[in-house]
Amino acid sequence: MTRDYNAETVDNDRQYAYGFDFDVMHPFMVRSFAPFFRPGAMLELGSYKGDFTRRLLAEFDDVTCVEASDQAMAEAQGRLGAQAAHFINARFEDVTLPRRYDNIVMTHVLEHLDDPVGVLRRVNEEWLAPGGRFFLACPNANAPSRQIAVKMGLIDHNAAVTPAEAEHGHRCTYALDTLERDAVAAGLKVVHRSGIFFKALANFQWDRLLKTDIISPAYLEGCYALGQQYPDLCSSIYLVCESSRQG
Repeated sequence: MTRDYNAETVDNDRQYAYGFDFDVMHPFMVRSFAPFFRPGAMLELGSYKGDFTRRLLAEFDDVTCVEASDQAMAEAQGRLGAQAAHFINARFEDVTLPRRYDNIVMTHVLEHLDDPVGVLRRVNEEWLAPGGRFFLACPNANAPSRQIAVKMGLIDHNAAVTPAEAEHGHRCTYALDTLERDAVAAGLKVVHRSGIFFKALANFQWDRLLKTDIISPAYLEGCYALGQQYPDLCSSIYLVCESSRQG
């Protein structure tokens, strides 16, 4: 079945992206990844409208983005400027890239792919430079917010894909074990695994709270620190990988 990547980014009963993602998760993702960054070029697989790209541009002078939605890519280019990053409108399954990259980031994208292991294999064999690092982050099936939703009868089980998520192109919901399973199946070497931000509330609840004075910066820092202690109870899980390809 042919996918409409533009339609998948349109809000339905569930928003595609929340203020919580942009204002809370993105800064903490960069903080989690930064100690593992390599000098050199960055490839972002799935840039959406450029919000995370902007944060990568603050860390790297050389950023290339591959995005399947031409509408999202055009908005990113308009917001960031044509010269800020090099954008390629293509599917990961089809794209031909001109070189290898020292850093590759894929955040909240793998769960959208029809053949996640096949794309991860391309990262391992074709796109990641020797000595480079691949940063792979996904929403966590075992986040307390999802577990609470199961207990409330809103979803069937932790890893369920809801109809609204399916409309946004979700194909699965990863936990740490299944995420590492797919990375290893693609030949990647996992050098670090953890979680980002302890999360007991749904994104829409966070968006409402963040507009009040109930949540302080210290509380956000506490959730970030607790997430490192309990990665399986985080909003997002992530792996830092290296290529198994020699030379």
